[in-house]
Amino acid sequence: MLAREGVAVDLVEARSRDSATGSGITLQGNALRVLHQLGVWDEVCEFGYGFDTLGIRATDDRGTVLVEMEDVRTGGPDFPATMGMERPELARILRDAAESAGVKMRFSTSMTTFVQDASGVDVDFSDGSHARYDVGIGADGVKSATRRNLGIDLTTEPTGMGIWRVLCSRPASITHTDLYYGGVGYIAGYCPTGPESMYAYIVEDAQDRSALSDAEKLAVMRLLAEHYHGPWDEIRSLMVDPSKINYTWFESHLLDGPWNVGRVVLIGDAAHVCPPTLAQGGALALEDAAVLAELLVSRPVDDDLWRAFHDRRAERARIVVDASLQLGQWMLDHEPDPDVPGLLRSITELVSVPA
Repeated sequence: MLAREGVAVDLVEARSRDSATGSGITLQGNALRVLHQLGVWDEVCEFGYGFDTLGIRATDDRGTVLVEMEDVRTGGPDFPATMGMERPELARILRDAAESAGVKMRFSTSMTTFVQDASGVDVDFSDGSHARYDVGIGADGVKSATRRNLGIDLTTEPTGMGIWRVLCSRPASITHTDLYYGGVGYIAGYCPTGPESMYAYIVEDAQDRSALSDAEKLAVMRLLAEHYHGPWDEIRSLMVDPSKINYTWFESHLLDGPWNVGRVVLIGDAAHVCPPTLAQGGALALEDAAVLAELLVSRPVDDDLWRAFHDRRAERARIVVDASLQLGQWMLDHEPDPDVPGLLRSITELVSVPA
């Protein structure tokens, strides 16, 4: 977005060019709205899978459909309610779009130190190079090195849940997300991610699974999946590649206070992380980028710009993070009568308004 407006942009990535990992990502309408702004909507449609329906199934021996409902198109009528994608595919599309816009991309390189003054930021890199910039943007994730270099102390806390994910081929019968609440886990579900792919997931109490080999992880997820039926009976037969199994804990943090120190600013997971109970992590990060780019090309880099950025992003992020945590906590506490519809309605109304 910056490069398309004539800004000279260096994107410095610590990992290699093709290192994007993970299974699938669920993108809600507010994320799709930003992807359209980026000019990548046609490619996202080609390689992703859009749908408007959400199903709830029972944990009985047939996976009985309890309800199918039309989901809200939070991005507006021109976009589906939800788009599933393979994470590496989305990363490729965004990377290629940035290059086409003129961004200079440097892979397998990291920032080592930076020093800033009133007019810019001097940065040293791991390859021995040095450069000066008007603004530094730390979009470097949960364990942000930029955040540490700024001296910001932010603790990332586990929520008590862990999630198994698998990327596999998609049976023709799976055309939208179905959720199973309860059973051997808190939630089980699946999401189409492309013309021939999908990912499935099971959420359990967080456990230390780090000692398991890939083959052992596959065996554990297959064992858990035996407790779910309906489409899961076919999904289990497709879970054959140990390298496609991923296990992570739900984590959260939220930077309380300005997201910038001087001319260096944090966005995305570097500033806020929410568990995926509302599937809003990627959407929030995309919104951060869009709002920041809009402000940087329309006004001077001064305190007013940073206040405007914080005013537009901080409260919105806090509401989504808090709601994501609340939804998970209700499940952990086995809350007998949680107001899930009310919570979902409030978040839907919030993210339907452009950031």
